Amino acid sequence: MGVVRSGMMLGCRLVWRDGMIGRMNLCRQLSLSAASMDKDMTATFKVTEFRGVGMDIPSNEVTATKGQLLEYMRDMLRMRKMENAAGSLYMQQFIRGFCHLYDGQEAVVVGADAAMTNEDAVITSYRNHCHQLSRGSDMGSILAELTGRRTGCQKGKGGSMHMFVRRSNYFGGQGIVGAQCPVGAGLAFAQQYKNTGRVAVTSFGDGAANQGQLAEAINMAAIWNLPCVFLCENNRYGMGTSTDRASGSGKDFYQRGVFIPGLKIDGMDVLAVRQGMEHAVKHARENGPVYVEVDTYRYHGHSMSDPGTTYRDRGEIQEVRSKRDPIHLVKSRILDNEWASDVDLKQMEKETKSETDRAVEFAKTSPEPTPLSLWEDVYVDDVPIRGTTPFNGSRSS
Repeated sequence: MGVVRSGMMLGCRLVWRDGMIGRMNLCRQLSLSAASMDKDMTATFKVTEFRGVGMDIPSNEVTATKGQLLEYMRDMLRMRKMENAAGSLYMQQFIRGFCHLYDGQEAVVVGADAAMTNEDAVITSYRNHCHQLSRGSDMGSILAELTGRRTGCQKGKGGSMHMFVRRSNYFGGQGIVGAQCPVGAGLAFAQQYKNTGRVAVTSFGDGAANQGQLAEAINMAAIWNLPCVFLCENNRYGMGTSTDRASGSGKDFYQRGVFIPGLKIDGMDVLAVRQGMEHAVKHARENGPVYVEVDTYRYHGHSMSDPGTTYRDRGEIQEVRSKRDPIHLVKSRILDNEWASDVDLKQMEKETKSETDRAVEFAKTSPEPTPLSLWEDVYVDDVPIRGTTPFNGSRSS
Protein backbone atom coordinates (compact mmCIF):
# COMPACT_ATOMS: atom_id res chain seq x y z
CA MET A 1 0.00 0.00 0.00
CA GLY A 2 2.85 2.38 0.76
CA VAL A 3 4.20 1.89 -2.76
CA VAL A 4 0.84 2.65 -4.31
CA ARG A 5 0.45 5.84 -2.31
CA SER A 6 3.98 6.90 -3.23
CA GLY A 7 3.26 6.31 -6.91
CA MET A 8 0.08 8.37 -6.70
CA MET A 9 1.88 11.34 -5.21
CA LEU A 10 4.75 11.10 -7.71
CA GLY A 11 2.31 11.00 -10.60
CA CYS A 12 0.58 14.12 -9.30
CA ARG A 13 3.83 16.06 -9.07
CA LEU A 14 4.99 15.03 -12.54
CA VAL A 15 1.94 16.47 -14.32
CA TRP A 16 1.75 19.64 -12.24
CA ARG A 17 3.65 21.47 -14.98
CA ASP A 18 0.90 20.62 -17.47
CA GLY A 19 -1.75 22.36 -15.40
CA MET A 20 -4.29 21.63 -12.68
CA ILE A 21 -6.71 19.72 -14.90
CA GLY A 22 -4.09 17.22 -16.01
CA ARG A 23 -2.96 16.76 -12.42
CA MET A 24 -6.49 16.17 -11.19
CA ASN A 25 -7.32 13.70 -13.98
CA LEU A 26 -4.24 11.59 -13.37
CA CYS A 27 -4.74 11.68 -9.61
CA ARG A 28 -8.33 10.55 -10.08
CA GLN A 29 -7.31 7.69 -12.37
CA LEU A 30 -4.57 6.55 -10.01
CA SER A 31 -6.86 6.83 -7.00
CA LEU A 32 -9.61 4.81 -8.67
CA SER A 33 -7.16 2.14 -9.79
CA ALA A 34 -5.56 1.89 -6.35
CA ALA A 35 -8.96 1.87 -4.62
CA SER A 36 -10.20 -0.88 -6.93
CA MET A 37 -7.22 -3.10 -6.11
CA ASP A 38 -7.31 -2.13 -2.45
CA LYS A 39 -10.93 -3.09 -1.83
CA ASP A 40 -10.35 -6.60 -3.21
CA MET A 41 -7.77 -7.49 -0.54
CA THR A 42 -8.99 -10.62 1.26
CA ALA A 43 -8.56 -12.32 4.60
CA THR A 44 -10.04 -15.39 6.25
CA PHE A 45 -11.78 -15.11 9.60
CA LYS A 46 -13.00 -17.72 12.05
CA VAL A 47 -16.57 -17.37 13.27
CA THR A 48 -18.52 -19.24 15.93
CA GLU A 49 -19.19 -22.87 14.98
CA PHE A 50 -22.53 -23.46 13.31
CA ARG A 51 -24.95 -26.03 14.67
CA GLY A 52 -27.30 -27.97 12.45
CA VAL A 53 -29.89 -30.70 12.38
CA GLY A 54 -30.88 -32.63 9.26
CA MET A 55 -28.35 -30.82 7.06
CA ASP A 56 -24.65 -30.25 6.56
CA ILE A 57 -23.27 -27.17 8.29
CA PRO A 58 -21.06 -24.57 6.61
CA SER A 59 -17.41 -24.02 7.44
CA ASN A 60 -16.68 -21.59 10.25
CA GLU A 61 -13.84 -20.09 8.21
CA VAL A 62 -15.16 -17.13 6.22
CA THR A 63 -13.30 -15.19 3.54
CA ALA A 64 -14.14 -11.51 3.13
CA THR A 65 -12.64 -8.57 1.29
CA LYS A 66 -11.67 -5.20 2.68
CA GLY A 67 -14.42 -3.59 0.62
CA GLN A 68 -17.04 -5.93 2.03
CA LEU A 69 -16.09 -5.33 5.66
CA LEU A 70 -16.05 -1.56 5.18
CA GLU A 71 -19.45 -1.77 3.50
CA TYR A 72 -20.88 -3.91 6.30
CA MET A 73 -19.53 -1.54 8.93
CA ARG A 74 -20.99 1.50 7.20
CA ASP A 75 -24.36 -0.21 6.77
CA MET A 76 -24.52 -1.21 10.43
CA LEU A 77 -23.38 2.25 11.58
CA ARG A 78 -26.16 3.83 9.53
CA MET A 79 -28.71 1.48 11.08
CA ARG A 80 -27.43 2.06 14.62
CA LYS A 81 -27.47 5.83 14.27
CA MET A 82 -30.88 5.82 12.59
CA GLU A 83 -32.41 3.74 15.36
CA ASN A 84 -30.84 5.86 18.09
CA ALA A 85 -32.16 8.95 16.30
CA ALA A 86 -35.63 7.37 16.18
CA GLY A 87 -35.41 6.78 19.93
CA SER A 88 -34.57 10.45 20.48
CA LEU A 89 -37.41 11.59 18.21
CA TYR A 90 -39.79 9.39 20.17
CA MET A 91 -38.68 10.92 23.47
CA GLN A 92 -39.21 14.38 21.94
CA GLN A 93 -42.73 13.26 20.91
CA PHE A 94 -42.11 13.66 17.20
CA ILE A 95 -42.89 9.93 16.92
CA ARG A 96 -46.12 8.67 18.46
CA GLY A 97 -47.56 5.21 18.99
CA PHE A 98 -45.60 2.00 18.55
CA CYS A 99 -41.86 2.08 17.92
CA HIS A 100 -39.66 -1.04 18.09
CA LEU A 101 -35.93 -0.47 17.65
CA TYR A 102 -33.36 -2.83 16.13
CA ASP A 103 -30.07 -1.59 17.59
CA GLY A 104 -27.87 -4.53 18.53
CA GLN A 105 -29.35 -6.79 15.84
CA GLU A 106 -27.87 -5.02 12.81
CA ALA A 107 -25.63 -7.94 11.81
CA VAL A 108 -28.70 -10.07 11.11
CA VAL A 109 -30.22 -7.96 8.37
CA VAL A 110 -26.88 -6.88 6.87
CA GLY A 111 -25.52 -10.43 6.80
CA ALA A 112 -28.77 -11.92 5.52
CA ASP A 113 -29.13 -9.41 2.69
CA ALA A 114 -25.48 -9.98 1.75
CA ALA A 115 -26.42 -13.62 1.14
CA MET A 116 -29.32 -12.72 -1.19
CA THR A 117 -30.29 -10.40 -4.00
CA ASN A 118 -33.26 -8.05 -4.14
CA GLU A 119 -35.04 -10.64 -6.28
CA ASP A 120 -35.35 -12.82 -3.18
CA ALA A 121 -38.45 -11.92 -1.17
CA VAL A 122 -38.26 -10.84 2.46
CA ILE A 123 -41.01 -10.33 5.03
CA THR A 124 -40.56 -9.58 8.71
CA SER A 125 -42.16 -8.41 11.94
CA TYR A 126 -42.87 -4.94 13.32
CA ARG A 127 -39.16 -4.41 14.17
CA ASN A 128 -38.52 -3.50 10.56
CA HIS A 129 -36.87 -0.08 10.14
CA CYS A 130 -33.43 -1.52 9.32
CA HIS A 131 -34.83 -4.02 6.82
CA GLN A 132 -36.37 -1.03 5.04
CA LEU A 133 -33.01 0.75 4.95
CA SER A 134 -31.21 -2.37 3.74
CA ARG A 135 -33.71 -2.90 0.92
CA GLY A 136 -33.26 0.55 -0.57
CA SER A 137 -35.20 3.27 1.24
CA ASP A 138 -33.20 6.31 2.29
CA MET A 139 -32.88 7.21 5.94
CA GLY A 140 -34.80 10.47 5.58
CA SER A 141 -37.90 8.78 4.19
CA ILE A 142 -37.84 6.18 6.98
CA LEU A 143 -37.61 8.74 9.78
CA ALA A 144 -40.23 10.86 8.00
CA GLU A 145 -42.52 7.83 8.00
CA LEU A 146 -41.97 7.44 11.73
CA THR A 147 -42.92 11.08 12.28
CA GLY A 148 -46.02 10.66 10.10
CA ARG A 149 -44.96 12.96 7.26
CA ARG A 150 -46.11 12.91 3.66
CA THR A 151 -42.50 12.47 2.54
CA GLY A 152 -42.28 9.18 4.43
CA CYS A 153 -41.61 5.95 2.56
CA GLN A 154 -45.32 5.07 2.94
CA LYS A 155 -46.54 8.69 2.82
CA GLY A 156 -46.97 8.72 6.59
CA LYS A 157 -49.65 6.02 6.53
CA GLY A 158 -47.67 2.98 7.61
CA GLY A 159 -45.77 4.30 10.58
CA SER A 160 -43.22 2.23 12.45
CA MET A 161 -44.66 -1.23 11.85
CA HIS A 162 -45.85 -1.15 8.24
CA MET A 163 -43.07 -0.29 5.80
CA PHE A 164 -42.32 -2.05 2.53
CA VAL A 165 -40.27 -1.68 -0.67
CA ARG A 166 -42.09 -3.39 -3.52
CA ARG A 167 -39.39 -2.75 -6.12
CA SER A 168 -36.88 -4.82 -4.13
CA ASN A 169 -39.31 -7.53 -2.97
CA TYR A 170 -39.39 -6.41 0.63
CA PHE A 171 -42.93 -7.11 1.77
CA GLY A 172 -42.60 -5.21 4.95
CA GLY A 173 -43.31 -5.38 8.61
CA GLN A 174 -46.37 -6.93 10.21
CA GLY A 175 -48.03 -5.53 13.31
CA ILE A 176 -49.37 -8.87 14.58
CA VAL A 177 -46.86 -11.23 16.19
CA GLY A 178 -46.15 -14.11 13.81
CA ALA A 179 -48.65 -12.97 11.16
CA GLN A 180 -45.92 -12.77 8.53
CA CYS A 181 -45.09 -16.50 8.77
CA PRO A 182 -47.97 -17.89 6.64
CA VAL A 183 -47.58 -14.95 4.24
CA GLY A 184 -43.88 -15.74 3.93
CA ALA A 185 -44.72 -19.32 2.98
CA GLY A 186 -47.09 -17.84 0.40
CA LEU A 187 -44.28 -15.70 -1.02
CA ALA A 188 -42.17 -18.84 -1.34
CA PHE A 189 -45.10 -20.55 -3.08
CA ALA A 190 -45.23 -17.63 -5.53
CA GLN A 191 -41.51 -18.00 -6.26
CA GLN A 192 -42.01 -21.70 -6.91
CA TYR A 193 -45.18 -21.21 -8.98
CA LYS A 194 -43.52 -18.58 -11.16
CA ASN A 195 -40.38 -20.69 -11.45
CA THR A 196 -38.17 -17.71 -10.57
CA GLY A 197 -35.38 -19.70 -8.97
CA ARG A 198 -35.49 -17.29 -6.02
CA VAL A 199 -36.34 -17.84 -2.34
CA ALA A 200 -38.45 -16.15 0.33
CA VAL A 201 -37.07 -15.33 3.77
CA THR A 202 -39.60 -15.07 6.58
CA SER A 203 -38.18 -13.36 9.67
CA PHE A 204 -39.80 -13.55 13.10
CA GLY A 205 -38.74 -13.29 16.73
CA ASP A 206 -38.54 -15.81 19.53
CA GLY A 207 -41.89 -14.45 20.74
CA ALA A 208 -43.52 -15.91 17.62
CA ALA A 209 -41.51 -19.14 17.62
CA ASN A 210 -44.10 -21.04 19.69
CA GLN A 211 -47.12 -20.02 17.63
CA GLY A 212 -49.36 -22.47 15.85
CA GLN A 213 -49.46 -20.47 12.64
CA LEU A 214 -45.69 -20.84 12.31
CA ALA A 215 -45.97 -24.62 12.69
CA GLU A 216 -48.71 -24.67 10.07
CA ALA A 217 -46.63 -22.55 7.68
CA ILE A 218 -43.64 -24.87 8.15
CA ASN A 219 -45.85 -27.90 7.53
CA MET A 220 -47.22 -26.48 4.28
CA ALA A 221 -43.74 -25.45 3.16
CA ALA A 222 -42.54 -29.00 3.79
CA ILE A 223 -45.48 -30.59 1.95
CA TRP A 224 -44.93 -28.43 -1.14
CA ASN A 225 -41.14 -28.28 -0.79
CA LEU A 226 -41.19 -24.49 -0.93
CA PRO A 227 -37.99 -22.41 -1.26
CA CYS A 228 -38.51 -20.76 2.12
CA VAL A 229 -36.05 -19.80 4.87
CA PHE A 230 -37.80 -19.42 8.23
CA LEU A 231 -35.48 -17.02 10.06
CA CYS A 232 -35.92 -16.83 13.84
CA GLU A 233 -34.24 -13.73 15.29
CA ASN A 234 -33.81 -14.94 18.86
CA ASN A 235 -32.97 -11.83 20.89
CA ARG A 236 -33.67 -13.78 24.11
CA TYR A 237 -36.81 -11.91 25.17
CA GLY A 238 -40.36 -11.94 23.83
CA MET A 239 -41.38 -8.55 25.21
CA GLY A 240 -40.32 -9.09 28.84
CA THR A 241 -40.40 -12.88 28.91
CA SER A 242 -37.15 -14.79 28.50
CA THR A 243 -37.03 -17.77 26.16
CA ASP A 244 -36.29 -20.05 29.13
CA ARG A 245 -39.66 -19.18 30.66
CA ALA A 246 -41.66 -19.25 27.43
CA SER A 247 -40.35 -22.32 25.61
CA GLY A 248 -40.61 -25.90 26.78
CA SER A 249 -37.58 -26.93 24.73
CA GLY A 250 -35.40 -24.03 25.83
CA LYS A 251 -33.56 -21.88 23.33
CA ASP A 252 -32.84 -24.26 20.48
CA PHE A 253 -35.54 -23.12 18.07
CA TYR A 254 -33.61 -24.33 15.03
CA GLN A 255 -34.57 -27.90 16.03
CA ARG A 256 -38.25 -27.08 16.30
CA GLY A 257 -39.06 -27.55 12.63
CA VAL A 258 -38.79 -31.32 13.26
CA PHE A 259 -39.43 -32.28 9.65
CA ILE A 260 -37.33 -29.57 7.99
CA PRO A 261 -33.59 -29.01 8.49
CA GLY A 262 -32.36 -26.44 11.00
CA LEU A 263 -29.27 -24.25 11.37
CA LYS A 264 -28.11 -22.09 14.29
CA ILE A 265 -25.94 -19.00 13.69
CA ASP A 266 -24.14 -16.41 15.82
CA GLY A 267 -26.36 -13.45 14.97
CA MET A 268 -23.96 -10.86 16.40
CA ASP A 269 -21.32 -11.60 13.74
CA VAL A 270 -22.17 -10.31 10.28
CA LEU A 271 -19.77 -12.75 8.60
CA ALA A 272 -21.30 -15.70 10.42
CA VAL A 273 -24.77 -14.56 9.36
CA ARG A 274 -23.68 -14.14 5.75
CA GLN A 275 -22.00 -17.55 5.68
CA GLY A 276 -24.91 -19.31 7.35
CA MET A 277 -27.56 -17.60 5.25
CA GLU A 278 -25.73 -18.33 2.01
CA HIS A 279 -25.81 -21.99 3.02
CA ALA A 280 -29.50 -21.82 4.01
CA VAL A 281 -30.58 -19.92 0.90
CA LYS A 282 -28.79 -22.42 -1.35
CA HIS A 283 -30.48 -25.28 0.51
CA ALA A 284 -33.92 -23.66 0.21
CA ARG A 285 -33.45 -23.03 -3.49
CA GLU A 286 -32.30 -26.58 -4.24
CA ASN A 287 -33.95 -28.74 -1.58
CA GLY A 288 -36.83 -26.90 0.08
CA PRO A 289 -37.55 -25.15 3.39
CA VAL A 290 -35.07 -24.66 6.21
CA TYR A 291 -35.32 -23.21 9.72
CA VAL A 292 -32.55 -20.80 10.72
CA GLU A 293 -32.10 -19.46 14.24
CA VAL A 294 -29.79 -16.49 14.83
CA ASP A 295 -28.60 -15.80 18.36
CA THR A 296 -28.83 -12.02 18.68
CA TYR A 297 -29.63 -9.29 21.22
CA ARG A 298 -31.56 -6.02 21.33
CA TYR A 299 -30.16 -3.14 23.35
CA HIS A 300 -33.42 -1.22 23.76
CA GLY A 301 -36.51 -2.63 25.41
CA HIS A 302 -39.19 -4.43 23.44
CA SER A 303 -40.57 -1.05 22.40
CA MET A 304 -40.03 2.55 23.40
CA SER A 305 -42.58 2.12 26.19
CA ASP A 306 -40.41 -0.61 27.72
CA PRO A 307 -37.26 0.50 29.60
CA GLY A 308 -35.88 -3.00 29.12
CA THR A 309 -34.37 -3.21 32.60
CA THR A 310 -37.16 -4.76 34.69
CA TYR A 311 -36.60 -8.30 33.38
CA ARG A 312 -32.85 -8.05 32.76
CA ASP A 313 -30.17 -6.03 34.53
CA ARG A 314 -28.00 -3.33 33.03
CA GLY A 315 -24.93 -5.50 33.56
CA GLU A 316 -26.24 -8.07 31.09
CA ILE A 317 -26.81 -5.40 28.45
CA GLN A 318 -23.39 -3.87 29.03
CA GLU A 319 -21.68 -7.25 28.81
CA VAL A 320 -23.17 -7.88 25.37
CA ARG A 321 -22.22 -4.38 24.26
CA SER A 322 -18.63 -4.84 25.40
CA LYS A 323 -18.06 -8.42 24.21
CA ARG A 324 -20.40 -9.12 21.27
CA ASP A 325 -21.33 -5.82 19.64
CA PRO A 326 -21.54 -6.46 15.87
CA ILE A 327 -20.07 -3.09 14.88
CA HIS A 328 -17.13 -3.39 17.25
CA LEU A 329 -16.41 -6.88 15.92
CA VAL A 330 -16.19 -5.70 12.31
CA LYS A 331 -14.17 -2.67 13.36
CA SER A 332 -11.60 -4.83 15.15
CA ARG A 333 -11.22 -7.06 12.08
CA ILE A 334 -10.63 -4.05 9.86
CA LEU A 335 -8.04 -2.60 12.23
CA ASP A 336 -6.31 -5.94 12.82
CA ASN A 337 -5.79 -6.32 9.06
CA GLU A 338 -4.69 -2.68 8.74
CA TRP A 339 -7.39 -2.13 6.14
CA ALA A 340 -8.22 1.24 7.66
CA SER A 341 -7.00 3.42 10.49
CA ASP A 342 -8.85 4.75 13.50
CA VAL A 343 -8.91 8.10 11.72
CA ASP A 344 -10.55 6.53 8.64
CA LEU A 345 -13.23 4.83 10.72
CA LYS A 346 -13.90 7.95 12.75
CA GLN A 347 -14.43 9.76 9.47
CA MET A 348 -16.93 7.06 8.47
CA GLU A 349 -18.78 7.61 11.75
CA LYS A 350 -18.73 11.36 11.16
CA GLU A 351 -20.23 10.90 7.69
CA THR A 352 -22.99 8.61 8.96
CA LYS A 353 -23.76 11.07 11.75
CA SER A 354 -24.09 13.88 9.19
CA GLU A 355 -26.43 11.73 7.12
CA THR A 356 -28.49 10.97 10.22
CA ASP A 357 -28.65 14.63 11.24
CA ARG A 358 -29.94 15.58 7.79
CA ALA A 359 -32.51 12.77 7.93
CA VAL A 360 -33.71 13.92 11.36
CA GLU A 361 -34.15 17.49 10.13
CA PHE A 362 -36.02 16.20 7.08
CA ALA A 363 -38.32 14.14 9.30
CA LYS A 364 -39.03 17.10 11.56
CA THR A 365 -39.70 19.69 8.87
CA SER A 366 -41.46 17.72 6.13
CA PRO A 367 -45.17 18.48 5.61
CA GLU A 368 -47.85 16.37 7.24
CA PRO A 369 -50.40 14.54 5.05
CA THR A 370 -53.45 16.51 4.00
CA PRO A 371 -56.96 15.28 4.87
CA LEU A 372 -57.47 14.34 1.20
CA SER A 373 -54.70 11.76 1.50
CA LEU A 374 -57.19 9.58 3.41
CA TRP A 375 -58.71 8.76 0.02
CA GLU A 376 -55.42 8.13 -1.77
CA ASP A 377 -54.03 4.63 -2.32
CA VAL A 378 -57.31 3.00 -1.27
CA TYR A 379 -57.92 1.13 -4.52
CA VAL A 380 -55.49 -0.37 -7.01
CA ASP A 381 -57.33 1.46 -9.79
CA ASP A 382 -60.01 4.07 -9.27
CA VAL A 383 -62.47 2.72 -11.83
CA PRO A 384 -65.01 5.35 -12.95
CA ILE A 385 -68.72 4.62 -13.34
CA ARG A 386 -70.28 6.77 -16.07
CA GLY A 387 -67.26 9.05 -15.89
CA THR A 388 -67.42 9.63 -12.15
CA THR A 389 -65.81 8.16 -9.06
CA PRO A 390 -66.92 8.20 -5.42
CA PHE A 391 -64.28 10.78 -4.59
CA ASN A 392 -64.14 13.31 -7.44
CA GLY A 393 -67.10 15.37 -6.29
CA SER A 394 -69.37 14.31 -9.13
CA ARG A 395 -71.22 11.59 -7.25
CA SER A 396 -72.21 11.28 -3.62
CA SER A 397 -70.58 8.45 -1.69
